[in-house]
Amino acid sequence: MSRSGEFCPRCGDEIPEGTDERPELAGAGGQRNSEHVLCDACYFEEFDLVDAPDTIQVRVCSRCGAVHKGNRWVDIGAEDYTDIAVEQVSEALGIHVDAQSVAWQVAPEQLDKNNIRMHAEFSGVIRGTPVTEEVTVPVRISRQTCKRCGKIAGGSFASIVQVRADGRDPTDEERERAEEIAKEYIAAREETGDRNAFITETKTVDDGLDMKISTNQMGLGIAKRITAQLGGSYSDSRRLISEDEDGQELYRMTYAVRLPRYRQGEVIDPEDGDGPVLVRSVQGNLKGVRLATGEDYEASFEEGETPDAHRLGFREDSQQTTLVAVEDERAVQVLDPETFESKTVPRPDYLDTDADEVPVLKSHAGLHVLPAETDADE
Repeated sequence: MSRSGEFCPRCGDEIPEGTDERPELAGAGGQRNSEHVLCDACYFEEFDLVDAPDTIQVRVCSRCGAVHKGNRWVDIGAEDYTDIAVEQVSEALGIHVDAQSVAWQVAPEQLDKNNIRMHAEFSGVIRGTPVTEEVTVPVRISRQTCKRCGKIAGGSFASIVQVRADGRDPTDEERERAEEIAKEYIAAREETGDRNAFITETKTVDDGLDMKISTNQMGLGIAKRITAQLGGSYSDSRRLISEDEDGQELYRMTYAVRLPRYRQGEVIDPEDGDGPVLVRSVQGNLKGVRLATGEDYEASFEEGETPDAHRLGFREDSQQTTLVAVEDERAVQVLDPETFESKTVPRPDYLDTDADEVPVLKSHAGLHVLPAETDADE
């Protein structure tokens, strides 16, 4: 029989040669309990393969469903928090430092909406001896309100985006699209993990739309995107609202978006002698097509996006009418859709002379042949 000459300090039995003699690892949890190594019997008597907490609390926002991890809230977009419970239990469990060839599995047991029981089974090898251990960890889902939702509920905001139009009120479609653009921008920021991105309030007013935005940066980004997609311009102003704990001044920004005076699909008369224009674009300078000739039109640099012009109507106000005859290269005859009289009107380049019917707009300035719908935005 091999003898090491050492004895267990607890029971006095001689320790066989080859037993792990690292005293710093002896005992449960690797705690040093003696200057000498324990025998196997005493070692396993106080051995724990797994160190598990008595219970775990998972903090969940009852409003948005975010989960608190570490020192911050994280959006996970889930209704079932079982995976989160498994993850947090796994992170909380400790394995004995002497264990080798460790394998383990966790089986969740859903007790009710807010309680999960985690059954964990571990196996490993200690001092050449296979060991197994089972632990059960109760997990409590704690419903709270995250900081972001608390701000929203409290009406917190740092900037205002006001959507108006030059010389008119925004249409319902423009209001709806401006709100959609704002929501799309915020959603894109949320996808990057930015929890400071939110819209506190959206309010329709008589002359436009007002939106309260979480930060000045978000307000600026929304204003830029609305003007990029709907045209127009924006300006900003600021108002001092308070000071932070370091004495730094805090300002609330207002971004005033001014949509273009004219809309895509509107027919206007710039009164420059060349006839009415169907507006095709309001991005940057106003662009369109002359209804008398079919030539392209673009407002001059000095006029920008808002040249002086009379409003004659909109494409949606047009009607289909009969093309009676082609008089020459510059004129055709069409039926007045109201009086059914034959009228001579200018012949624009885009007019299909083989067509039986053409779209026309009747205004105080007369009848105007419009491009076909498929040609309107070419």
